[in-house]
Amino acid sequence: MTFTQLEIFALVAELRGFTAAALRLGISQSAVSHAIKSLEQELGVQLIERQGAVADVTELGQRLLVRGREILGLAESMRQEVALASGLNKGLLRIGSFGPTSSLKLLPAILDVFRQRYPGIEVRIDEGTDGDTLQWILDRRVDIGFVQQPDDRFDTIELVEDQMVALLPAGHRLAAKDSITAQDLAQEPFIMPDAGCSTLIEPLFAAQGLCPQVRYRMSQVLTVLGMVARGDGVSGMAELALPADLASSHPGIVVRPFSPPVRRRVGLALRNLAQASPAAKAFVEVARKVRL
Repeated sequence: MTFTQLEIFALVAELRGFTAAALRLGISQSAVSHAIKSLEQELGVQLIERQGAVADVTELGQRLLVRGREILGLAESMRQEVALASGLNKGLLRIGSFGPTSSLKLLPAILDVFRQRYPGIEVRIDEGTDGDTLQWILDRRVDIGFVQQPDDRFDTIELVEDQMVALLPAGHRLAAKDSITAQDLAQEPFIMPDAGCSTLIEPLFAAQGLCPQVRYRMSQVLTVLGMVARGDGVSGMAELALPADLASSHPGIVVRPFSPPVRRRVGLALRNLAQASPAAKAFVEVARKVRL
């Protein structure tokens, strides 16, 4: 078993294809197939099932993939420790990010400082939902991720706190109120933003024995905003997820805070900060000091 075989296995699993993995690595597809076949023969198990152009990891392969990523992560940490001792800053940092909150509001400011201090470290960013990022951390697909907090499964570093707000079509009967309650929205057609916000909105209603009248569930923030502006329903979202130019880009939307306030904390999460790679620790150090 070699590090190259494990790297190819992890990449095929991530991209779900031999061709895509070959293109990313700059090698032939036959070389990728040979590496997977050799690894399977050595372990005596099937790791990948091919269905046409799609490559899926088997159930046992998923468990071994976590171990493989752990080995690759430790090897990367060793390389970074050597580079650090030599006065060099090299290596790879894999970051998980979710939605506008982290990808547009938090990550750019941190990366600006990080890249100035550590120009030799390659940064790879995977974007998905908050739930995706949590799973990527568990699966060791990323070294560090932006998540909603708290989460007892990880070492976490809080970065910012914002609040949930109600989104109403301009001219809606509730728009004249200074704040909005769950009771106010309970009978309104509701557009549920699934990308992280639903985990805060649904408990808000449940705590009062209410159930929102969900008309649509949407994953894209801009789609939710567009539907609210058209009058298709009301919604709720975290302030940091909203565009900075909301007033001009979506003049048909009125924003009101919830009463009582619903707070949200966002920060970084790692499996184990003490055992993290030098690059991950450096990113945490920068994030703690950057004014967001």
